[in-house]
Formats: sequence, C-alpha cells, structure tokens
Amino acid sequence: MSSATDTSSSKDRVVICIGDLHGYISKLRSLWSNLQSRLPESAFESALVIFLGDYCDRGPDTRLVLDFLISLPSRYPEQTHVFLCGNHDFAFAAFVGALPPPPDGSPFSATWAEFQANAEREGWFKGTGYENMHVQGRRWGGRIKDRFNAKKGMDYKGSIYDAAPTFESYGVPHGSPDLAKAVPEDHKVFLLNLVWIHEEDNVWIEDSKGKHCCKLIAVHAGLEKAKGFENQLKQLKAKDTSIQKVEALSGRKNVWEIPKELIETPTIIVSGHHGELHIEGLRLIIDEGGGLEQNPVAAIILPTMEIVRDTDVLPAGK
Repeated sequence: MSSATDTSSSKDRVVICIGDLHGYISKLRSLWSNLQSRLPESAFESALVIFLGDYCDRGPDTRLVLDFLISLPSRYPEQTHVFLCGNHDFAFAAFVGALPPPPDGSPFSATWAEFQANAEREGWFKGTGYENMHVQGRRWGGRIKDRFNAKKGMDYKGSIYDAAPTFESYGVPHGSPDLAKAVPEDHKVFLLNLVWIHEEDNVWIEDSKGKHCCKLIAVHAGLEKAKGFENQLKQLKAKDTSIQKVEALSGRKNVWEIPKELIETPTIIVSGHHGELHIEGLRLIIDEGGGLEQNPVAAIILPTMEIVRDTDVLPAGK
C-alpha cells in the first residue's frame, strides 16, 4: 500500500504514453518535439514515458526508430522509459534470435502446430535457422501468397506482418536470414529486454469529476476479460515464449474491455495495437496511426488527458 506522501508527491507527475510507431522515424521525431513543446521543461525532463510497442514494420525506418529509442536514457537521464513489447516486435525478435527461451525448456518448434494450417497461405519462412524458430518469427519472415490485404485496403508488404520494410531498413532483402547478422547487438538486447506488461501505482487522471489517483497497467493489446488478472500478470511478467500467440500482445475483441476485477479498484488500462484512438473511462487505446503512412502517430499525456500528434502545428511561441 502506498503512503499518503507517495500519493501526494505523484500528483503532479507527468506520464506520457506513446502509440505504435511502426518504423516512422520522422513521425517519432516530430511527435517527440511536440511533446517537449507542450510541457513545461521540468515536467518533460522528469516524465515517465511509456512506449506502447510495435516499433517495427510497415514504415521504412525501423533501424532508425530503434536507434532513437535506445538513445533516450542517455539523452534524458531524468526521465523514466518503459518499452513495451508489441506483437510485431515479438515476431521480429523471434526471427533474429532475440526472444527469451521458453521457461518450460520446450523448443520453439513446439509453437508451430496451432497455426500449421495457415503455413502455405502465409508462406512461412523456410530458410536457414527456421528449424527452431518461434512460429511468429516464421510468419513474420515469410511471404504471404495473398498480395492484397482486404482489411486494410492495401497490399501486404512482404509478410502477414508487413515486415519487408524492416528487412530493408537493415540493408537486406525481405526474407533473408542475413537479417540476424545485420541487426546490431544493441538492437537485439533492446528487443530481448522489452517488457510484456508494466504496472504503475499512483497515476493521476483528470475528468469532468476532478482528478483521481489510479493504478495504471500498460500492455500492448490489452488484458483478456475472461481470464483472471493475476494469472495473466504472472504469465506476462515471465515472458512465456512457449505460447504460440500471446493474447495480451495480439488479441482484438477479447482484450478490448477492462477485466471486471480491475474495474472494482480503479485501474487505467492503456494499450496501442488496435489501429484507432479510443478513450472510454479508464480504457485508453492510443494507436491512431495503425502503421499507415497517411495517419498521425499519437500520444496521451496524463493527468490532463491531452492528445498530442506528430502532425500538430503548435502556436507561435510554444
């Protein structure tokens, strides 16, 4: 239980949650500049900054995005940075050998069975190193046969994950096993160390009824409403890579709502992943970009609930 002093001292703390970046360095730089301009210097310099995952794929600059993120702790030593793992980052890490091993000692090949029926259509990766690659790595590095993504109204970029631009950002062609050699070691360490869930006590949020102190949970897609929270928390903290598809990183409708047990004790659930900006009570989904070039990348500032975008044009003097 946090003390009253802890709660009071956190009342003015700024928390910034940044939506999916998907390989767009120009958008990231513009968004960062706009956040810096919107906040008092001291508030920005001491902020808790939570990146909601999906740093790679679709956009052309994954390598530069990771360089930017890796540089933040040294450039802004007074900030606290949290880097969540998204489903795209999980799959990228799987391909280049930057996933933690399954805690039960099973081989990554044990994850193939559930998705095997899709292997031909999705053109799973069969090159060097596939034999013990997590299924999501094989899907990520593969070449999907259906060229057109009807859901997004655009062609796939190489694989089911639109991974071709990530390969190209490291100077290798899509599907090349040489990517594992081309990705710098500090990028692999960054991918390996991504967290699957982050909890934060004493986060303040403002609404029409005033300012409230809540617990905050950040997770890329959300939490499964039908599963007990404590079991999910244990699994996500353990980063259990024996699972074929981690719903908290990849789910859709099943992770949209706040689990009932977290409604009873006011808890902010903040996620990216869903390709939209959705704010309903304490459920915050911050992914206005969705990895599409024409869409902005957004962030939310707490406690004020202000939305900041890379496309914002600030008034003169700001």
